[in-house]
Amino acid sequence: MNESLTLDFQRHVIERSHVIPVLVDFWAEWCSPCRMLAPVLEKLAGMNEGRWELVKVNTEEHADIAGQYGVKSIPNVKLFVNGEVREEFSGALPEYLLTEWLKKNIPSPYEKEIVSAGIFMNRGEPSKAITLLEGVLRKEPGNMNAASLLARLELFINPQEALRFCGMLENEPSLAELAGTIATLGRLMTIDPRSLQEDPMKEGYLRAIGMLKRQDFDGALEGFIGVLREKRHYDDDGPRKACIAIFRFLGEDHEITMKHRRSFDRAF
Repeated sequence: MNESLTLDFQRHVIERSHVIPVLVDFWAEWCSPCRMLAPVLEKLAGMNEGRWELVKVNTEEHADIAGQYGVKSIPNVKLFVNGEVREEFSGALPEYLLTEWLKKNIPSPYEKEIVSAGIFMNRGEPSKAITLLEGVLRKEPGNMNAASLLARLELFINPQEALRFCGMLENEPSLAELAGTIATLGRLMTIDPRSLQEDPMKEGYLRAIGMLKRQDFDGALEGFIGVLREKRHYDDDGPRKACIAIFRFLGEDHEITMKHRRSFDRAF
């Protein structure tokens, strides 16, 4: 930074981060860990040109900026997105950990499309959301956010397609639970009734599955809990697994989850 400090930081970090993520390395000449981290950051910045940019701030020369952003120890690295600090870390990370950190925290260049898809989902316009998300995955096949949203959308439109996405999601620790939920519900909606054992509970179980397909979660939970009370282990513990999957799909704070959670807990 050779020009006015405030104007440089404003232009090269704050304003620039509205265009592309900016990684700011707060460092000092006397700091040995800073000297260890610097070449790793510079190497990765070169390898990821176009995905994010690196700006270095010497805390001895620019103590005011360091103080403004609460830098108490160095090296301190902050990720700026849309003018604000999204994530940060302190200390010299080895290259493999830094690579993982970047993979987790650098937003996709298609984040705006993903946000728009979420808006369409909330508006009840799944076809528009699917079109956007499929476009993202064509350009960035490993985008887990797009894949997870598509899996949720496709579950009640094309459950076989939703199940295909589970293979991607289950390898991402933060999405493994969602993958399991999609797998459980997808199996129920694609199950061949002839494969289910003959039992007085079969009719009620299939009726609950039918309500699940129609996204009548209230009725589906009531039906599955009814089967659970009479024969928990029907379809290899299917009623219990179905209830848990619906709770997870809706979220623990959803009104339907809260309505049925107590009766589910008492059904054992």
